Amino acid sequence: MIYVMSDIHGNLKRFHSVMRQIRLTSSDTLYVLGDVIDRYPDGIRILKRIRSMENVKLLLGNHEYMMLCLLDETYDTSGETYEQRRFRWYKNGGKVTHDHLKHMRKSMRQELFDYLKLLPLQYDIDIDGRRYVLVHAAPAELFSHAGTSCADVRRFAVWDRKSIFDTLPDSYTLVFGHTPTNRFQPGNPLKIWHGDRRIGIDCGCGFPDPGSDASEQGRLACLRLDDMREFYSE
Repeated sequence: MIYVMSDIHGNLKRFHSVMRQIRLTSSDTLYVLGDVIDRYPDGIRILKRIRSMENVKLLLGNHEYMMLCLLDETYDTSGETYEQRRFRWYKNGGKVTHDHLKHMRKSMRQELFDYLKLLPLQYDIDIDGRRYVLVHAAPAELFSHAGTSCADVRRFAVWDRKSIFDTLPDSYTLVFGHTPTNRFQPGNPLKIWHGDRRIGIDCGCGFPDPGSDASEQGRLACLRLDDMREFYSE
């Protein structure tokens, strides 16, 4: 079976809840479409677990991208100052991740960064003759005619926001995270959005826990592409 999830955002409780439900076996594959870190405190722990699992494949998300741009001097090409890059990452919930990294040995940090720098921007898979393109935010092939302000294709692929009105090629169904699904449909708690040859699976796992003052109820979602069964953190 083929599973996809995205935007875990360091929420170990919600991650464990979904993993218990899908009961991943050695013959299954789980694709995680980026943004494992930030906002909740266990992003690095979840990254380490994902890295150790042979049947879990990870994409680069904009939160991993922000971390690398700030902390690996060979990675950033924006021309921004360190303070500007730190402000952007912290504004998006990165401080809790940075605080965790400060307690790691430099060699372990660098191993993690090297792993993240090699992550792809998308996966193309086929299930029963149907093609799916899995991305964090947007397919790289759309960069050249997207009319975007992003300076390069990598930044575009992890930052672009998809609209229900965007034109996509007819040859595949796009599965993406990054943009919470309440941008496309009403409903509380958030649920997976099925559009025209596009599926949004970011259901706000990084939102505050229930019981807070937040009006939007987020949760971690996982979709099994073989039969479109949906799983949600409890």
